[in-house]
Amino acid sequence: MTATEQSPGLRAGAAAGTTAGRDVIPLRQATRAWFAISWQTFGGPAGQIAVMQRALVEDKRWIGQQRFNHALSYCMLLPGPEAQQLAIYTGWLLNGTRGGLIAGSLFVLPGVLTLLALSVLYVAFGSTAAVTGVFAGLAPAVVAIVGQAVSRVAQRSLTHPLLIALAATSFAALALFSVPFPAVIAAAALAGWLIARYKPDALKPPGGHGADDGPAPLIPDDALHHEQPSRRRTWRILAIGLLLWTVPVAAVAVLTGTGSVFTTQGVFFSGTALVTFGGAYAVLAYVAQQAVQTYGWLSAKDMVSGLALAETTPGPLIMVVQFVAFLGAYHNPGSLDPWAAALLGALLTTWVTFVPCFLFIFLGAPYIERLRGNRRISAALTGITAAVVGVIANLALYFAEHALFTDVDDKNLGPLTLALPDLTTLRPTALVITVIAALLIFKLRWSVLRTLGVCAVLGLGAALVGLPGL
Repeated sequence: MTATEQSPGLRAGAAAGTTAGRDVIPLRQATRAWFAISWQTFGGPAGQIAVMQRALVEDKRWIGQQRFNHALSYCMLLPGPEAQQLAIYTGWLLNGTRGGLIAGSLFVLPGVLTLLALSVLYVAFGSTAAVTGVFAGLAPAVVAIVGQAVSRVAQRSLTHPLLIALAATSFAALALFSVPFPAVIAAAALAGWLIARYKPDALKPPGGHGADDGPAPLIPDDALHHEQPSRRRTWRILAIGLLLWTVPVAAVAVLTGTGSVFTTQGVFFSGTALVTFGGAYAVLAYVAQQAVQTYGWLSAKDMVSGLALAETTPGPLIMVVQFVAFLGAYHNPGSLDPWAAALLGALLTTWVTFVPCFLFIFLGAPYIERLRGNRRISAALTGITAAVVGVIANLALYFAEHALFTDVDDKNLGPLTLALPDLTTLRPTALVITVIAALLIFKLRWSVLRTLGVCAVLGLGAALVGLPGL
């Protein structure tokens, strides 16, 4: 249902529903929307946030830009994949706990299934040329999609020169000086607070309902979610979440032994789920070192192949840990059949990686909702929102460099750390697909899904005829 199809009755009911406990959108309709979104989540966090931004904020008008930004700012503070956490948060706003569970689960399901299938092909045949060609065609398309996302999010979030400067500073800190992500977010929160204190007009939203002056969103910016934070609710969710998180690990420890590959993987990846601040790239170097050198689950070549597959499948990039666990369990099956062991290791690792995301959101979201009325906290989150634009732009640059060039080297020039592509390793076919995708997105205004479909066919065709530079 688009904004033009929403009746006044539905819109009034939605506003009341955020306080009375009713679904803002019928659950079946929301489920269909999340299912459609889940198959478009290519391109890492930037691309995934772009898809939700376009579908939920711009097309359907289910949630306003300020609420979307507020939720994103909170998710950026948490360990784990922020895009999936944003889906859980938004699903919770629309349909309560059921909505959050459905949105978060569907968000990762296509990636789980796709990467599982590719893992089977990788182990069984050692080559996935045709399948990889399809996803290699998608990677350049995401460059154009993410570029559009940066532009649109910036237009709606950077409403004052000071916020533009904050976004640019955040981008430079990450792209040029390799400042740790938590430090950038902390500085942005402090900057937002200082701007609110000394230049409060800079944080006032522009008039109208957004940059496009479209219909008012179904969830008004001033409405509070019906679910009240309480100590009883907090302890209940914490107990349920910890049980769901730890019981599978305890079960495999009892059934296969504390020294089995499954127990080791369950404990190891439970730990990495708590330290993935700043996106998957911040922790993947550590995962690769431990998986290859310490545990011997796979080779360095396997790790690079897994990262390439995860880069071009839907869902969070941290999904690569499923590939790592699949190969590790396959090579160390114990008394199980290798294929059964690989499936068990992959699914257990996926479980312990993503269950914490639900726990963090369901615990914190009701408190974060109430903090929207706190001017100091709101100002800090506004600063983080501006910094997020710079973060997304930095991710977009990273993805573009690695999609269009084979080799990207880090150059240290004093305090500067520049990721410079080797121009001689330009992928001409990928560049052509990127240009085509940009024309479809910006000029012809094609949908994301339609554009991805065309680029997937182009990538497959290029792989089958053996074109260079894909």
